Amino acid sequence: VYQVFESVAKKYDVMNDSMTLGIHRVWKDIFVHKMNPSPGTLLLDVAGGTGDIAFRFINYIRSARERQLQRKLKNHQNLSWQEISKSYQEDQFKSLGDSQVVVCDINKEMLKIGKQKAERLGYCEGLSWVLGNAEELPFDDDKFDVYTIAFGIRNVTRMDLALEEAYRVLKPGGRFLCLEFSRVSNPLLSRLYDLYSFQVIPVLGEVIAGDWKSYQYLVESIRRFPPQEEFKAMIEDAGFFKVDYQNLNSGIVAIHSGFKL
Repeated sequence: VYQVFESVAKKYDVMNDSMTLGIHRVWKDIFVHKMNPSPGTLLLDVAGGTGDIAFRFINYIRSARERQLQRKLKNHQNLSWQEISKSYQEDQFKSLGDSQVVVCDINKEMLKIGKQKAERLGYCEGLSWVLGNAEELPFDDDKFDVYTIAFGIRNVTRMDLALEEAYRVLKPGGRFLCLEFSRVSNPLLSRLYDLYSFQVIPVLGEVIAGDWKSYQYLVESIRRFPPQEEFKAMIEDAGFFKVDYQNLNSGIVAIHSGFKL
């Protein structure tokens, strides 16, 4: 698995767009909106080397802070122009408040690509990168408000250990969120999806990334991933409560959610 992601890292974003016709961007937007983080949230994004969830989280927090600031200024109509200007500049300087996102990935190449993207797109505040294994996270107990993993958990060797680690590093009241390919409910769509996955995606991998085998593996890993109800039970077995899931595009992907109470 490590070699697969080391091999595809440089073409990962291009391939995601090609394989999903760009829909993965919408799925990730929905994922972060479901998280609905508030200013001050400490997020751990595991297997997030490309930074896609981290950047969306930062954008979401910045928007929330901007709305807070607008409300604050509306409530202080009697302030002088100088006081309003000073207040605005102080709040703008800390556009994330105390929010932070830690991106943790086992693969150095994926982290390298993510860091390059962050520099290019201007993300630096409240963002850190850590090399680490989802099955043995290098963090203290009860540390994070939210744990996310998007299109990563199917690639860990022991999903049960990864879920237990997610539970361990979350604070009481913290939330687990997972975005992953899942089982399609519609039989006709399922057959078409299989045909596309096994006949088209490896060809795209060869044409775009020069790597047939890695994308053949990625397709097979999707098919081996447990269906929605089975994965829900695994999350509950790890200790999470109020576990549920939301299917997107008839179950091509699903968002699983749970809380550490």
